[in-house]
Amino acid sequence: MRLLVVGRLSGQLSSAVKLAMSAGAKVAHVETCEAATYALRAGQGADLLMVDYELDIAGLIAANEAERIRVPVVACGVAADPRKAAEAIRAGAKEFIPLPPEADLIAAVLAAVSDDERPMVARDPAMQQVIALADQVAPSEASILVTGESGVGKEVMARYVHAKSRRAARVFISVNCAAIPENLLESELFGHEKGAFTGAVARRIGKFEEASGGTLLLDEISEMDARLQAKLLRALQEREIDRVGGSKPVKVDIRIIATSNRDLAQAVREGTFREDLLYRLNVVNLRLPSLRERPGDVIALAEHFVKKYARANGMAERPLSLGARQRLLVHRWPGNVRELENAMHRAVLLSTGPEIEEFAIRLPDGAPMTASPAAETARAASMAAEAVSRGFVGQTVAAVEQQLILDTLTHCLGNRTHAANILGISIRTLRNKLKEYADAGVSVPPPQLGSASAA
Repeated sequence: MRLLVVGRLSGQLSSAVKLAMSAGAKVAHVETCEAATYALRAGQGADLLMVDYELDIAGLIAANEAERIRVPVVACGVAADPRKAAEAIRAGAKEFIPLPPEADLIAAVLAAVSDDERPMVARDPAMQQVIALADQVAPSEASILVTGESGVGKEVMARYVHAKSRRAARVFISVNCAAIPENLLESELFGHEKGAFTGAVARRIGKFEEASGGTLLLDEISEMDARLQAKLLRALQEREIDRVGGSKPVKVDIRIIATSNRDLAQAVREGTFREDLLYRLNVVNLRLPSLRERPGDVIALAEHFVKKYARANGMAERPLSLGARQRLLVHRWPGNVRELENAMHRAVLLSTGPEIEEFAIRLPDGAPMTASPAAETARAASMAAEAVSRGFVGQTVAAVEQQLILDTLTHCLGNRTHAANILGISIRTLRNKLKEYADAGVSVPPPQLGSASAA
């Protein structure tokens, strides 16, 4: 988290700076709004501006916008004058921090704006294999392409690779290629010279130069237009860039990580992505499996998000109930980790008891999450097995096995294939067991009508 403080460092503002640094922020300081814009234009990057509300916040934001610099602003001031605080918010500040500062408030604002707390949570073998490959290639200088569905955590992986690299102590800069209009992206990436276009009142350092010495993440690179792809290819080959309106190239020392949720090989075949650029970016491919492909991560991630949002909302941490765990495991998570995070944030807020209850696991519109029929069957069988397990003590292994098989089959509505999959045995073994029980006079649920695999 890079914080640029704007204003005179009197006692209370100085205290706020010390608290921000203790919360992990890297802090720089200037005294005036003009100096802030100059610093940002010159490549002194910042993720957040903390500005004294006595200064011209509206003018600062307008000056930055004119230079195509977009950094969120938090206003701060002594005595919390309601009128000045309201004026700061109307001017474009995202938050207001009263001075003298409170440590928890400073930390909360920094976390809300930066959201840098993104640890790699992975328990499933499918994800652990990807992490092992990331660990292996991170110390190299090779370009890396991180692929996977939307919401699987591609930026989290990119930050993980940076943290494991030899550039970890240097800056990590992220550019979302899909979020910046095509006519602005070139200036954002490569910078511009004074007079290059209307509004270019001074030289602007782009993200390539700002990231020099560190890592540059090009998020959703498939959205970049063909002309910029050619310029990016040259930057990767020559390790130098041309500012918009510039007359000579500028050397840069960066490691490139790119992400895409699209099939770039298919984009090459369709003519929307350059094949030579794909080769340059895809030295190593880290494909992140979807959440439904790594079920072992669902509960671990859910527990992480419960702790995160309980802490963020000043609430006590509560465990997930058995019903909530079952509901999480049967949902398909089309939005992947991002959807799971949002669901757990809602659950933390909606739960009222000592545990996170099943009813709190809901869709954004408030509707309960639904699962496929097969998943619901598996859930029912799993819950039946849980209930049966409470009566295991004192029974023989054969009796326990018989009870578990028959209860599972009942909850699968007689479907032999589903029951065998849940029990972890072959369909032939299950049929032999059922014949044995029937021969002994035990009632066996009949096959599901209309199912070819039930007989």
